[in-house]
Amino acid sequence: MTAINGRNVPVSEELQVPFRVSGALATGSVLQPLNSSMIAVAIVGIAAQFGSTSGISWVISAMYITTAVGAPTAGRFGALFGARRVFVGGLVLVAVGSVAGMLAPGVGWLIGAYVVLGIGISTHMPNAMTMIRSYAERYERQPRTALTTLVVCGQSVAALGPTIGGVLVGTFGWQSILWVNLPVVLLSAVAVMRADVGFAGGRATSVRAALHTLDGLGILLFLVTITSMMMVLVSLRDAPSWGLLPVAIVGLGLFVGWEWRTAEPFLDIHALVRNRALSGTLGRALITFTCFYCVFFGIPQWLQYVRGMSAIEAGLTMLPVAGVSVISTIVGSRLYRKAGARWTLLVGTLALLIGGVLIASVERSTAPILVLLLVGAVLGIPNGFNNIGNQSLVNAVTSVEEVGTAIGMYRTMTFIGANLSVVVLQVTAGDEIDDGGLHRMGWFIAATAVLLFVGIVFSRSIGPNAEARIDNAGS
Repeated sequence: MTAINGRNVPVSEELQVPFRVSGALATGSVLQPLNSSMIAVAIVGIAAQFGSTSGISWVISAMYITTAVGAPTAGRFGALFGARRVFVGGLVLVAVGSVAGMLAPGVGWLIGAYVVLGIGISTHMPNAMTMIRSYAERYERQPRTALTTLVVCGQSVAALGPTIGGVLVGTFGWQSILWVNLPVVLLSAVAVMRADVGFAGGRATSVRAALHTLDGLGILLFLVTITSMMMVLVSLRDAPSWGLLPVAIVGLGLFVGWEWRTAEPFLDIHALVRNRALSGTLGRALITFTCFYCVFFGIPQWLQYVRGMSAIEAGLTMLPVAGVSVISTIVGSRLYRKAGARWTLLVGTLALLIGGVLIASVERSTAPILVLLLVGAVLGIPNGFNNIGNQSLVNAVTSVEEVGTAIGMYRTMTFIGANLSVVVLQVTAGDEIDDGGLHRMGWFIAATAVLLFVGIVFSRSIGPNAEARIDNAGS
């Protein structure tokens, strides 16, 4: 029994955040996974139009570097200006970036458009979480079902992205992955403005006061560090740019030192040191999403370059990943409630290991299409279990005041992982992925999954004390 408004309510009848709230917020939160996954099948077409395969990788990297910076900043801005205002402002930026990208005359213009798009899509998940937790506290509801709704929608769209993108690109050209954002933006704006999202305001007295709290130097050092490190890693396959390595190392040292001392850090190093459950979860998310995006960027390119598939055929071949990912997210949510985070993450990581071995061992150039579909189905399992386990832990170990920034940091790990996946693909497979490159990518995923599995088994930050807090969050 749970006490709500002075009366005892059976656990099965606990009041949850209603779908009219979580569903409205999910309409905008799906823009990030939608754009992240659709571009996987558009890369070949973009490269064909602009005549540059190496430059195209920076279209992806620019979006993810921007979102890596924007996510925690957006969480802080939501607390200052109001989560709903920042959420809707992000929708406007998505529309602007999409229109600019559709009209791009060259790769440089397209990279700039994806920077604007990246800023926009980074605002939604952190502020959606803030609004859900605010609603839950205001009306004494449980946020568990709402969190599952966001994760299921995000995972579903991410998994369906290659299929949706393949149909759009094959029918209307690569620009269609941008114009499809516009009706989603309009729908989300209407839904969020009409929904009761608890407390929609903020505590900032002025824009100047809010900007004064922005850690500009920390953001600059973060950009220098991650960009220079990416350039070093991408260059390892051909002519290593060792001269940038000292820049990355010094930048990282200065970044950590500055974030440790400053009063309003871009990334709260103190919180990460103090909250081991949070820092451990963010680390796992970084590693997991690196593997996740290797699959979502690598396999569609291989299907087009080696198997000679069209964008539509490649997208449809990825469809089992989508279907299984949705089911595994729902099953993973139930497993989390019954057995906790450790078992949820172990199941997801074991499936990741099996998927990596399958990628590395199946003779894909001559394999029947049914075999490829079965491999895709296996790869859908870790997406759901790992994401619901890690995001539920972030929600469980943070307060309502912290959750927006914490989810922003989680999204930052997602985007850094996406950047690292581009590097992994460049190093293991090059610009055009062949059989050998995909083999090496599979073994990388398998080896990474082994390390994750061992870490989860022996982690002290995943346990009943951490997991129990989710039952009290928002009540």
